[in-house]
This record gives sequence, structure tokens and C-alpha cells, in this order.
Amino acid sequence: MSEFFDQIFVLCKRWVLSRPGWPESVKPVLSVLLSIVTIMIVYASFFAIVTVLERKGLGRIQNRYGPNRVGPYGFLQFAADGIKALTKEDVVPRAADQVVHFLAPLVLIVVAFLGYSVLPFGRNMVPIDLDAGVLFFFAVGAGTELAVFMAGWSSRNKYSLLGAMRAIAQMISYEVPLILSSVTVIMMVGSLSTVKIVEAQADYSGQLAHWHVFTPWGFAGFVLFLIAAMAESNRSPFDLPEGESEIVAGYFIEYSGFKFALFFLAEYLGMFAISGMAITLFLGGWTAPLALLDWLPSWVWFFGKLMALILLFIWIRATVPRLRIDQLMHFAWKFMLPMALINIVDAGLWRFLPPGLGRCVVCSAILVVPYVWLGRGMAGSQRFVKRSYRYAE
Repeated sequence: MSEFFDQIFVLCKRWVLSRPGWPESVKPVLSVLLSIVTIMIVYASFFAIVTVLERKGLGRIQNRYGPNRVGPYGFLQFAADGIKALTKEDVVPRAADQVVHFLAPLVLIVVAFLGYSVLPFGRNMVPIDLDAGVLFFFAVGAGTELAVFMAGWSSRNKYSLLGAMRAIAQMISYEVPLILSSVTVIMMVGSLSTVKIVEAQADYSGQLAHWHVFTPWGFAGFVLFLIAAMAESNRSPFDLPEGESEIVAGYFIEYSGFKFALFFLAEYLGMFAISGMAITLFLGGWTAPLALLDWLPSWVWFFGKLMALILLFIWIRATVPRLRIDQLMHFAWKFMLPMALINIVDAGLWRFLPPGLGRCVVCSAILVVPYVWLGRGMAGSQRFVKRSYRYAE
């Protein structure tokens, strides 16, 4: 029975394709369409749920009310927001490049959805099993910078262009440690295939899984990947492209109505996709953390881990203040990049040192010492100082 529920989506797809009347030439196209439609429905629904949970969670953490009017306990707020976006007027600046202005949010959405095509959502549940799946994921993700520049440049607005330039600078800066932190996993597994990366973590030592995050280099890589993922996804405290006190709404200031909602949707879809890649690389993908829990369907584990990471992002957004632009750039190039390079060396030593406690101690020390040294260097540069508050008397 557990095998049936684990493969229920695969079996449903096979049942649809096995129906009589489908020409053999149509079945490959139909298979692709079924995968695309399922991914779009699942993640669009997940977006609607997460937006409500985030707003209610932020309200709870910050001691205020969240959505509490539309539907039971306010959980239909996403429907009201969607209707509002659809019915608002689409205002386009007279001097804007009409075609590029229209295409920018669509390109951003397409890029976000393309990343899901190589993520293994469960056992035998990867849309496309590419030998270079990780490379494909990061390659299509680079299209985000193009869409952001299209939005900023086509609006013919100085604030939009400044916001686009700042967003591109941020994304390129944090894309480097993001990719370097994943290189350690590729080195240890010896493959760029997301399926093989998950399979490499599917074994157990007693009850504990062989997840990469349980190693010193894997834990450091996971933390670096997660921080860079927040910056790539424009999440707090790295949400500088939307500096409302400086450049208003950034690169999409001249967008309204449903186009603005598409930017909002693309941001969350990108966050889901990059969280899915973090799960695949470091958290065992669809595997269970303990052997005794392996009876649960594999897709339950994947989406459970995804929800845990999203809740972490919400928690950080509610509690950590926004960085300044100089702090953001210095943190990327003077801390994240050196730590990512050191982590690659650490992973190489882990591979060739004999197994045992000594290997853990040596590899942990190689990461802790530069972490403390670089951290003190950042603190001593007066770029990160304790905040002081003054109140009117």
C-alpha cells in the first residue's frame, strides 16, 4: 500500500497515457503537457497558500493581526488579491517600450517554471532526467537578470533603471557563491544529475541518512547556499531592489494590475525552485532522515522539507532588518565568496582523509577558523555595527 501511494502520481500519468485512442506520435507530447500542467497547478496553489501563511505568520511574530476577513480565518485572502489584480487597470507609461514592457514579467515566469523541470519531487518523479540537471537549473536561472533588466529599461523611468541595475548587481554577486557552494556536492557525487545526487544520499548508517548536510562541508555549503538563495530570491534581509525609502518599488515601479502580480508570483516561484534545489543537493531530496520513516511517500518528504524552508524564510523576514547596499556587496565578496572557496578545499580533504572522528575534527576546524577570522574582519570594518536608537523627549 505504501508503494502505491508513493507512486500514485506516476501511476495516474501512466493510466492516462495508456487509454486507447491516443496515437503513438501524440503520447510523448501528452506526457510533457501532463507534467507541465501538474507542476503549474501544484506550485500556483502552493503560492496561494504560502502568501496567506506568510502574512498571518508575520502578523503573529510582529504582534499584529494578519488577514482575518476574507473566508474562514482569512485563508481566502489570496482569492481577493487575485481578483483585485485582474480587475485593476493596466497602466503603461507613454514613453515605455511597449513590447519589452509586456514581455518582461512573462520571461520571468517562464524562467521560474523552467527550473522545476529537473527537480526530483519524489521517487521516479522528475520531469526531465538530464545528465547535466544542475547545470541546466543554474543556466536557465541566469535568465532572471535579463527579465529584470527588460523591466527596468523598458519603463523609461530612472527609478526603474536604478532598481534594475541594483537588482542585477545583487543577483550576480550572490550567484557566484550560490554556484560555488553546490560545486562541493557535484565533486563528491561525481555527477550533475539531480537524480543521481539524491540517490547518493539515499543510503543509511544504522537509522541516519547519508545526507550531505550531516558533513562539515555539507553543512557549510547548505548555509552558504541558503543565504545566497535568499539574496537571489529578493527575500529579506536582501530585498534591496524594492527599497521603498530610496527607489520606491525598484525595477517594477511602472507595473500595475496583473503584470505586477506576475512579478510577485515569479518571486515566490523562484524561491520555491531554489529551495527545491537546496533540498536536492543537501537535504537528501525525497529521502527520509531516518530509515524507520521510509514508509512515508517520497513526495511527502520533499514537500515537507520545502515547507520547512519556506517557514524559515518567513521567520527571517519577520525578524532580520534590511541590509544597506554596501553591507550587502561587502558580505557577498568578502565573506560568502572566500567561505565558498574554502569549503571546496574542505570537501576535497574530506574525500581523501581516512574516515573517522579525526576527519570530522580537521574538516570542521578548516571551516571554523576562517569563519571566525572573516567574521571579525567584517565586524572590524565598521560596516556592521550595533544599532543605536534615540527617542524624542
